[in-house]
Amino acid sequence: MLLKNSIRSIIFLSILYLVIRLPLQSQTSLPNIIEALKINYAINLDGKLDEECWSQVKRISNFTQREISNGEPPTELTEVGICYNKDYLFIGVWCYDKEPDKIITKSMQRDFAYWEGDNFEVLIDTYNDKRNGYLFVTNPSGARADILIAQNGDAYNDDWNGVWDVAAEINGQGWFAEFEIPFTSLKFSEQAEQVWGINFERNIRRKREQLLWQNWSRDNFFEMVSGAGHLIGLKDIKSCNLLELKPFTLGGFEKIPSQDANSVLKIGGDINYLISPTLKVNLTANTDFAQVESDVMQINLTRFSLFYPEKREFFLEGKDFFTFNFGDERIFYSRQIGLLNRQEVPILAGGRLVGKVGNTNLGVLTMQTSEKDTLPSTNFSVVRVKQDIFERSSIGVILTAKNLPGHYNYVYGTDFNFSTPNFLGNKNLTILASIAQSQTQDLGNTNNLIYGAFIGFPNDIIRAEAYFIAVQKNFNPEIGFLNRTNYKRIGASFKYAPRPDFIPFIQQFVFKPLDINIYLTDETNELESFTYELRPLAFETKSGEYFEFDFQQYYDRVDVPFNLYGQTIPAGKYWFSKYRAEFETYRGRSFVVNINADIGKHYTASGASLGSSFKWNLSPKLNITGGYQKNYLELPDGVLDIDEFITHFTYSFNTKLFTSLFAQWNNIDEAILVNFRINWIPNIGSDFYLVFNQKINTMNQAITFQDFVVIAKLIWRFPVKM
Repeated sequence: MLLKNSIRSIIFLSILYLVIRLPLQSQTSLPNIIEALKINYAINLDGKLDEECWSQVKRISNFTQREISNGEPPTELTEVGICYNKDYLFIGVWCYDKEPDKIITKSMQRDFAYWEGDNFEVLIDTYNDKRNGYLFVTNPSGARADILIAQNGDAYNDDWNGVWDVAAEINGQGWFAEFEIPFTSLKFSEQAEQVWGINFERNIRRKREQLLWQNWSRDNFFEMVSGAGHLIGLKDIKSCNLLELKPFTLGGFEKIPSQDANSVLKIGGDINYLISPTLKVNLTANTDFAQVESDVMQINLTRFSLFYPEKREFFLEGKDFFTFNFGDERIFYSRQIGLLNRQEVPILAGGRLVGKVGNTNLGVLTMQTSEKDTLPSTNFSVVRVKQDIFERSSIGVILTAKNLPGHYNYVYGTDFNFSTPNFLGNKNLTILASIAQSQTQDLGNTNNLIYGAFIGFPNDIIRAEAYFIAVQKNFNPEIGFLNRTNYKRIGASFKYAPRPDFIPFIQQFVFKPLDINIYLTDETNELESFTYELRPLAFETKSGEYFEFDFQQYYDRVDVPFNLYGQTIPAGKYWFSKYRAEFETYRGRSFVVNINADIGKHYTASGASLGSSFKWNLSPKLNITGGYQKNYLELPDGVLDIDEFITHFTYSFNTKLFTSLFAQWNNIDEAILVNFRINWIPNIGSDFYLVFNQKINTMNQAITFQDFVVIAKLIWRFPVKM
């Protein structure tokens, strides 16, 4: 009763505090319009900003702190100007700094971890639909990162690699950058005069200062496209019907013990075509992903399947057009195509259509895999349509299909997404509802549904959510991902994160009195699993350090015994709990450390785990990361003692040539997996890769070199304007 009363009091006081502070929030800074200047010449991309247009362009400089002192003016001046010609959008950035020797720049790599150092970000909403956008990022070294934004920032694809360039320079006044973005890399509607959404963010990492041009309320975040300002002055520009040819040639060899060395020669490629300014077709033949970095080996201490992220570029581009999820359950999971048990299945050919027509988002994908061993040639297809409604909401449908000789599997569903930034005046509220059904040959077409609903209140001081999901026993998405079947899941969480001005060294507390997940067997409503997490204390300091402490309570009903690396967990009903703590130093430092540990029960075992990781930035050219994880469990039949090591070196010669070395080992597999990769970008959109993969067996305290693969791959981009 005391706990219930305490929780009610916290919720009441939090809501009261939220309502009281409503009038204090503001998200717009005037002017919120930036005008582009038309020029008839190209810019020499060097970061010097010495072309005539940069002295003529109208610059904006009205940035506001989101962090560390919300709503306050910046401590350093930032200016932005935009000009364009018939082919390119140019963005000039003046990041003045009174102490330029203290600027933090950590990387020159493509897709660098931009949140770790000084950077500048550009968010462009070319449809001006306040939902979708392109995010372009650079740092004082001129590194490039880019992200596709969808669902007003709730979904994003940070593996997208657009065709654009940037240059930056540090001098005695600060650092400066020039962006060059081809109009052919952007999708936008045909209009004589364009009005786009646009926003800018600068981070001064040593001061923990986050500066935004617009939308600087802490209840929001930069990727929220709906809070952007406006870009005007773009007249008579065309995306054009661009045909992009990207053939590749691959050669190499592989050596497996007890087998002769195999040479590898492969030719294939992609064709990309903008059939309209907002619709793009991608065709692929003899598809290959040899340059993709290896998966991280994962230790599984549960009875459920592990989830591995997609890393293959063809499936990453436009992936947000196909998203249809129920929490962790996915109707479409692209790793079901061309992979089986994490081993490659050759892809013969495929095609994809993605884009937007009016207020309709469209994604169509079809892929054909070839025969391999006993696996027949299989077709995988997905159709996803989503209609924008209201200001930030949508309604959509999906169809997935898997067809092979003698077998078929279909899933079709519909979803509704309502989102508003105006709840209780200016707070965010999200409501989701979805339902889908599967049809599988030789599997009964009853009890084959998945359905669910979600409500969320994602804001700075208060973050709360509740949801319900049901998965019936015959629901079978064969090109999706299910963690388990035949269950109902009910959950809710509540976080209270005040920012106490009266404590000088604390930036924000996080209290989480409620985070609960209940799993019931779908047909009987019998309790199957239960998790509860209480976070009585977590905080971030003004210097950027973070600490949290959690109590976790678990229940799991094991109906069938399962194996845990040689130890058996018998059938039964298990209640167990753990205590967990985590500490991390500020990510803006040159040496960053994370330490986490837990102690308690795990099914029939008593034990603990310890994890640690570090990132060491020696220069913008050289970065080293490493990690160690130990799991120690004392079970009735013995001890399970697991050690994992991982390390990653990256070295950049410049922003177009870099190398990486990735190695991992654990004492379960008793093998070291090594991946070494060289990536050269001879021109934007083209890539050369040289990849070495080596497996080293460490069983019986002996080292044996096993599987070895070396691959060279050249991908060349030929753009053809139609």
